Amino acid sequence: MSGVIIENLSKSFPKEDGDVIWALKNINLEIQDKEFVCLVGPSGCGKTTLLRIIAGLETPTTGRVIVDGNGVTGPDPRRGMVFQEYSLFPWRKVIDNIAFGLEMRGVEKEERRKTADRYIEMVGLSQFRDAYPYELSGGMRQRVAIARALANDPDVLLMDEPFGALDAQTRNRMQRELLSLWDETKQTIVFVTHSVDEAVYLSDRIIVLSPRPGTVREVIEIPWSRPRDRTSADFAEVRRRVLDMINETGNAQ
Repeated sequence: MSGVIIENLSKSFPKEDGDVIWALKNINLEIQDKEFVCLVGPSGCGKTTLLRIIAGLETPTTGRVIVDGNGVTGPDPRRGMVFQEYSLFPWRKVIDNIAFGLEMRGVEKEERRKTADRYIEMVGLSQFRDAYPYELSGGMRQRVAIARALANDPDVLLMDEPFGALDAQTRNRMQRELLSLWDETKQTIVFVTHSVDEAVYLSDRIIVLSPRPGTVREVIEIPWSRPRDRTSADFAEVRRRVLDMINETGNAQ
């Protein structure tokens, strides 16, 4: 089991004048094992902060996060993170970027290259295994970043606007490819996005956060099977409903 439980979580940051800014306030949320959940909300509502707390990269001011029955106290390879900026090592080939986490864990060279090759094939980059990041398109670099996270076989995959820097056509293709990977691996995914369209297309549930300090404003279940028709009336209705909840509609697409 690899569900995520967030209990009474709040996060504040100190100001220069000694006061504090509350980024998140009293978040209570349960994400089921193998569930695909998207976090949406206006800019500054704490989506990325919440994701980083789940990853163990930030500590909550109050409350706690439990993953697979254990409290989160710091980073752990069982929680993979994919960033918008790819974060690939430019001096490493594709296969060595993907194998990096395994190398840090002390996995033998032959085993980690075998594992890396499996995920290279899974993301459709076998012919680019010996290429460097600068030789790849943006979409291909993000595939490498996703493969690197998956190679550690995490229980939970955390994704912070991973397709935000891509053009619309590449973004739609990457969404389809991610769903295909998720259908194969069935990891729990928590996905931050500014795009309501993307959230409705991808997720089992959409968590709508309020303006700062972020609180859970509403949880919307998406009942349809995949793949989904973006042009359908039902899709448009849910998209409009979520947009209406986000006060700053200019921050969602």
